[in-house]
Amino acid sequence: MKWFLISTSGVMAVLLVVAIYIYFRVDDSLEIQEDVNLFKNDPAILRLDHARLTSDSLTAFITALMKKAHVHGLAVSIINQNKLIYQTFFGLNNNRTGERLRPGTLFYGASFSKTVFADVVLQLAEEKVIHLDTPLYSYLKEPLYTYRTSFFQRLFGANDIDYADLKSDMRYKLFTARMCLSHTTGLPNWRWIEDDKKLKIKFDPGTRYSYSGEGMFLLQFVIEELTGRNFNDIVSEKVLGPLHMTRSSFVWQRSYEGNYCVGHDTAGNTLGIPKSNVANAAGSLTTTLEDYTKFFQAVLSQNELRYEEMLTRQIRIKSKQQFGPNAWIDTNENDSIQLGYGLGFGLYFTPYGKAFFKEGHLEGWQHYAVGFPENGTAIVILSNSDNAESVFKELIEVSIGNKYTPWFWEGYIPYDTQGEQKP
Repeated sequence: MKWFLISTSGVMAVLLVVAIYIYFRVDDSLEIQEDVNLFKNDPAILRLDHARLTSDSLTAFITALMKKAHVHGLAVSIINQNKLIYQTFFGLNNNRTGERLRPGTLFYGASFSKTVFADVVLQLAEEKVIHLDTPLYSYLKEPLYTYRTSFFQRLFGANDIDYADLKSDMRYKLFTARMCLSHTTGLPNWRWIEDDKKLKIKFDPGTRYSYSGEGMFLLQFVIEELTGRNFNDIVSEKVLGPLHMTRSSFVWQRSYEGNYCVGHDTAGNTLGIPKSNVANAAGSLTTTLEDYTKFFQAVLSQNELRYEEMLTRQIRIKSKQQFGPNAWIDTNENDSIQLGYGLGFGLYFTPYGKAFFKEGHLEGWQHYAVGFPENGTAIVILSNSDNAESVFKELIEVSIGNKYTPWFWEGYIPYDTQGEQKP
C-alpha cells in the first residue's frame, strides 16, 4: 500500500511538471491590445475587364452564393490599383455557438505560410546568408540523413526532424533553396500521406513541379541550422514586424485564445483550429484577413526586387491537376495560360497580364489569393469552411472579372457541377 501511494505521488508529480511546462511553453510574446475596426468599403469595385461593381451588390452576391453552397464562414479583401477598397466578413466564426465572423478574427493560415516563408528566404539571399542555387547539404555540419530529433527534444520544443530515409539516395545533394520554393525537389507533399509513410525523392530534383511541404520544411531546417535562430523569430523580424502584421505568428500565442474562428467540415461540424507550439514554415501560420492582405498587397506592388523575383517563373507546370493521380498525368490543357511556378507563388498569364496565386488548405480551412501586378488588382479569400473551394471560381469571376483561374487543376469543382471531372 505504501509503495502504491509513493508511485501514485510520483506520477502525479510528473504530470504536474508536464502540465506546468505545457502552460509556460505557449508563446506569450505577442499581445492583442485592441479590437479591429470594420473597414469602410469604397462604393464601387473596378474589375479587370473595366466593368464596375458596387460594393453593396458584391456583398449581396457573396451572401447568396454562400447560402447556395453551404459555406459557413468567409472573409474577403479586394485591392484596386494597389489600394485596399473592399474588406468584408461573412457567416460564422463558430457554427456551434452561432457567433459571427468579425474584423480581426484569427484564421489558421495553412499553406499561406509558404508565401511568407519565401519572402524570408529571399531576404536572406539578398543578405548573402544563403544562396538560392547552392546545394543545401553544403550548409550542414553533418550529412543530412544523420539529423534526427528524439522524443524528448520534440517534447521540449524541437521540430520533428528525421532524414534517415534519404541515406541511400544521394540525389538529396542536388536540393537547393530555389527548388524548395518552386516545389521541384521531388520530395512528397508530406511523408505521412505516402502509402509507406517514407520520405523519398520521387523524381530527379529540378525536373518537374510537384507540391511539397517537405521541401519547404527542409529549407526551414537548413536555415535554422545555418543561422542558429528559431524561424519564428526570423520571420517576425523580417516580415511580420515590418509589415505590421500585428496578429500573425507561426507559433500559437496565449493571446490568441478567445480571438479565433474554428474550422468546419462540409456538414458544419466544428473542427477547432490547429495550435502549433513549434514553427513550421510550410503551414503553421496563424493570421487574420487584415494581416495577410497587407502581405499580399506588398507583393502585388512589386516595390522590392525580391518581390519581382518571387513572381519570376522557375518551372512550367504540365500536370493535369495539382494533387491526386492526375498530378502525374501531363497535359497541354493549361498551355494557353502558361501555368507555372515562381518562388512561393503559382503563376499564369492572361490578357490582363501576369497573375500570381496561392492556396491554403486543411480540413476545415480553405483559402485563395490571386493578384495582377500590372494593374494592381487582387482578391484575398480566407474561409473556415470545407465548402468554400466550391465557390472560388464564381466568386473570383464576379468580383474582379478573372475568368482564367485554373480551377480544375486546383481541384476547385464548383458546387453546382460537383459531378464534373473536367472543365
